[in-house]
Amino acid sequence: MTFSIVARQGEAYGVAVASKFLAVGAVVPAARIGVGAVATQSFARVGYLDELLGRLAAGESADGALAAATALDDGRQTRQVGVVGVGSAATFTGSECNAWAGGVARDEGDTAYAIQGNILTGPEVVEAMERAWHASAGRPLAQRLLAALVAGDEAGGDSRGRQSAAMYAVEPGSGYDASGVLADLRVDDHADPVTELGRLLSEWEMYFGKPEDVQPLEGELADEVRSRLATAGYAAADLPTALADWAGNANYEARLSPEGIDRRVLEALRAATG
Repeated sequence: MTFSIVARQGEAYGVAVASKFLAVGAVVPAARIGVGAVATQSFARVGYLDELLGRLAAGESADGALAAATALDDGRQTRQVGVVGVGSAATFTGSECNAWAGGVARDEGDTAYAIQGNILTGPEVVEAMERAWHASAGRPLAQRLLAALVAGDEAGGDSRGRQSAAMYAVEPGSGYDASGVLADLRVDDHADPVTELGRLLSEWEMYFGKPEDVQPLEGELADEVRSRLATAGYAAADLPTALADWAGNANYEARLSPEGIDRRVLEALRAATG
């Protein structure tokens, strides 16, 4: 009923998932800074989340932790689980999962992933997700998770249709107030949940992400920003102060940079002022 990717990139861990199931984000994903990430699906056993993260924290590998946890579960043949830890990745698909069901796991040094799904249109969903993961190399983890989910959705996804999607990811020092939450997004009931998840991720990165594509605030660009700020009612002799006032009131202050204006902030200012 679900397709997901669990992944590690550097010190970041995360899960992205979509399903024809209400509020899939309330059930499937979990991640812990410095430890790993887990997805539990197909007659999901929510207890796997804490159990597997606990085993990873105790030093077990992903495959060892998964083997030990499933061995203790009488319902394991109906389950599907993906796990990524420090230097390891594993996926499990029980023999009684509804077709098509399967997955793939790889540890590639600085990155690792486990991709799995059940009640899919076919193996092409997992294959497309794996290709998208590799094609997105060099991008931030949250964007790579989304790229894989989009690819799976476009390849057919859940054979029953679409309903919900979610992403949960962690990384030291990231997120609001450096909480470590890189992304925490849910689309609980939507006709096109993966697309909506992508929109929410863009907003999340605007509010809580680190500045990127910074352009020096000088010359013609400075003139444009000064003019647009005046249109928005933030005219001031000191351009950085006017920009900071506007960004703070628009909830974009986290993306300000002393080196210049962040691309996303510039786009938001242009959109706000026509």
